[in-house]
Amino acid sequence: MNERSSIALRTDKLSKEVSSPAGPLTILDAVSLEIHGGCSVAIVGPSGAGKSTLLALLAGLDTASSGGVWLDGTDLGMLDEDGRAALRARRVGFVFQSFHLVPSLTALENVMLPLELDSAANPRQRAKDTLTAVGLGERLAHYPNQLSGGEKQRVAIARAFAGQPSVLFADEPTGNLDKTTGAIIADLLFELNREHRATLVLVTHDEKLAARCDRRLRLDGGRLVEDS
Repeated sequence: MNERSSIALRTDKLSKEVSSPAGPLTILDAVSLEIHGGCSVAIVGPSGAGKSTLLALLAGLDTASSGGVWLDGTDLGMLDEDGRAALRARRVGFVFQSFHLVPSLTALENVMLPLELDSAANPRQRAKDTLTAVGLGERLAHYPNQLSGGEKQRVAIARAFAGQPSVLFADEPTGNLDKTTGAIIADLLFELNREHRATLVLVTHDEKLAARCDRRLRLDGGRLVEDS
């Protein structure tokens, strides 16, 4: 299911409701979409539109109130929490705004960690090769507090791609970076997207970043209002 013509992600009337003091609150309202493998997609919209909720549901980090999600043909609704975690380990990479690096581990160890947890072959060499590919071959033994913001995000990207995921989710990947560093990180994400043919799904407030994607999904009030 990793060919560019395949459907990497599909949702059918996907909805998410949560409880609030005023009663049920709809965060996501009957969103149906298909995302082809290998493409880049931006999820945009105002704060509170449901962007991060949609990303979490697509990745199986959260469960829907109704509707369904299929990742590489697998119905996430048919899996329990352990099953979703196992699928993410095999198929999914993540890059977050706040990096989420383990401070007590070196750059190399941070990238090795998910590979080791998934019992991947040659985790040290794979981590080293991936860090070298993102320009951090000289920073393998550095801890997160010894790295700049841009370098930390490069480690996070290396960690995400080291497992050779079919889908990469990025939530505001340039949000904590200055304009110049953010542009470099964006270039790196799209370069790896092309080289690895991994589907890239990113949440962003940056319209210029969104414009670089093959496709843009705009949410407002939990509904999909534009697909371009």
